[in-house]
Amino acid sequence: MASFNKVILMGNLTRDPELRYTPGGNSLCSFGLAVNRRYRQNGELKDEVCFIDITVWGKQAENCSEFLSKGSGVMLEGRLRQHSWETEDGQRRTKIEVVANSVQFLPRAGERGQATDRAGEDMPGGSDEGIPF
Repeated sequence: MASFNKVILMGNLTRDPELRYTPGGNSLCSFGLAVNRRYRQNGELKDEVCFIDITVWGKQAENCSEFLSKGSGVMLEGRLRQHSWETEDGQRRTKIEVVANSVQFLPRAGERGQATDRAGEDMPGGSDEGIPF
């Protein structure tokens, strides 16, 4: 049976990006993303927030680290990845994260112009096009 794993998200960073390097010299950047959903329940407006861990690799990771900060808006495309580990007391833990293939930087509130993709040049599935607003 065929399978498909693709995610598209738009939200704001919950913390500054953290850039690290693997022992082999590959760059990797991680940050948290808050994705909001607004809906009505019994005539009252409610917000639901989903907090997601994001990982970006390569030149795109370096660009995210340089140009993004807590509160920055992004739109990204990637895939889900399950991460499993065992705690010091022997408990098994798992979490789902998104490994981003393409990250488009969105303008901050009050800024004019277009969003730019400063990162997908060296990554498969990257894009050179911005999202018009």
